[in-house]
Amino acid sequence: MGATIVCPHGGLATVQAAQTRVTVSGSAVARAADTYPVTGCPLNINGKPQPCVTIQWPGPATRVTVNGNPVVLATSTGLCRSAEQAPQGPPTVPAVQPRVVAQ
Repeated sequence: MGATIVCPHGGLATVQAAQTRVTVSGSAVARAADTYPVTGCPLNINGKPQPCVTIQWPGPATRVTVNGNPVVLATSTGLCRSAEQAPQGPPTVPAVQPRVVAQ
């Protein structure tokens, strides 16, 4: 959850984690099943506003899960979607939680 996520048009996404038991550096671990609302996307197609409103993660981690749900990594593949569920392009993750090694 300490990551910065941006839609392809500059809107910012936040993670609304459904679980809070598993944390890294005090923040809940983001999972593919969590909600990722996007705000501030300015996309407009032919005069009709079509902002990104959510992100789905069809390519989450394959070997790391929390409560049975795959986690979202910096290398995970995401897809921003409009309110009509039209695909809007991949999000970028310019800042992430540094790698954590269990001791």
